[in-house]
Amino acid sequence: MSKTDKLRALPSVDEVLRSPGLAGLRDRLPHRRLSQWAKESIQFCRDEILAGKVDQNDAWLRQIVHLIERRQQADSGQAIQQVINGTGVVLHTNLGRAPLAKAAIKRMEQATGYANIELDLESGRRSKRGARVARMLAQLVGAEDAVIVNNCAAATMLVLQATAFGKEVIVSRGQLVEIGGGFRLPDVFVASGVKLREVGTTNRTYLRDYEAAMGEQTGAVIRVHRSNFQQSGFVTEPSIDEMAALDRPENVPVIDDLGSGCIADLAALGLAEPTVSASVACGTELTLFSGDKLFGGPQCGMIVGRKRWIDPIRKSPMMRAMRVDKLTLAALEATVEIHLAGRAMDELPVLRMLAADPQSLRDRCEKLIQTLPDQRCIDVVSCESPVGGGAIPGATRPGFALKVYGRNANRVARMLREGNPAVQTRVTDDAVWVDVRTIATEEMENLRQRLADVLGQVEVESDE
Repeated sequence: MSKTDKLRALPSVDEVLRSPGLAGLRDRLPHRRLSQWAKESIQFCRDEILAGKVDQNDAWLRQIVHLIERRQQADSGQAIQQVINGTGVVLHTNLGRAPLAKAAIKRMEQATGYANIELDLESGRRSKRGARVARMLAQLVGAEDAVIVNNCAAATMLVLQATAFGKEVIVSRGQLVEIGGGFRLPDVFVASGVKLREVGTTNRTYLRDYEAAMGEQTGAVIRVHRSNFQQSGFVTEPSIDEMAALDRPENVPVIDDLGSGCIADLAALGLAEPTVSASVACGTELTLFSGDKLFGGPQCGMIVGRKRWIDPIRKSPMMRAMRVDKLTLAALEATVEIHLAGRAMDELPVLRMLAADPQSLRDRCEKLIQTLPDQRCIDVVSCESPVGGGAIPGATRPGFALKVYGRNANRVARMLREGNPAVQTRVTDDAVWVDVRTIATEEMENLRQRLADVLGQVEVESDE
């Protein structure tokens, strides 16, 4: 059969859409989306014919319907949905970082309809968006004032614009970091309208380097906490206490871009991370941090510090573009209340996960295995759970995981990931590891059902 005849044999879009094989999708999906997938699938078959990859006339309609079904499955996998985090990475950037506390979720639900986001219910007059949570946040960390924006990168940009536009900002070369998504600090400086003044070297920066760089063009000094990587060996840099004590003009603030938003002292867990309150207490004018890392709340950027510096930030015309929505404010408000009440270690999932006792994790693994109908090729093994993105780089917590071996690891991982609910695991040494540190107690039954279902479908591989 010639290429021309094969091309003529391809069904039309209308024929594909009327196919009985698409009856289920026709009932569930918009016509426009199905039509687009049909066009793309027909074009794929046309390209295959033109490229000479088809030797004979195939059942085109059946193939095209199959291609559409695959496109629908891929599209469903991209829809936002629940994922059971079996990776052990507590702050998993790809999974949305910090899971919210139940109180924060409830407060968000209360704000989904009409809510007093800019209304004082006592007076009946218009109020300032986020005023209450800003007051509580300042109280929590010992600052004079606070302002909330949509993420920490926005906080950095807004602070630089408001404090040093057109002037130099002094920063150590060893702190010129790249954050997630390929965004680099020097690019943020340029976009903020400030001039980068690098001091020191990649591995060693001294207080005298900052002092020597200070001049009439200096607008601010910034310390950027390395929250995604470590430096070790022949390295040194001044502490934030020393930087706050720098001899400088009153109009030159020291900014501490702290990143992780650690409120509680985690030393008892063997984790070393600077706290926001310590940064404020040492005398920095402005401290910036994220809401969805160790703070345990929604994605946002928080700026705390002295009122004389917060006021112009709040009045900046960019605040309108960077402000947070009502759901973020609701979740953040509930999270700050938890911190203020001293219940953070009990109620914030991130801190509960970090504090989980290894023996309790082992017990959870063993209990789950005992309920599986097929216990072959699955063991309880010790592991290390990373803290994760943007906080305490390289730090881990000891724990236990379920290890599935003797089967096609990639296939098992894919089936767990593509099911409902999705289970994200990690594949190491030809085995699937499910770290239970990052799995909530209420998710364990769903995990058991998914494991039982998947392991029942994937045969144990022979030793041959």
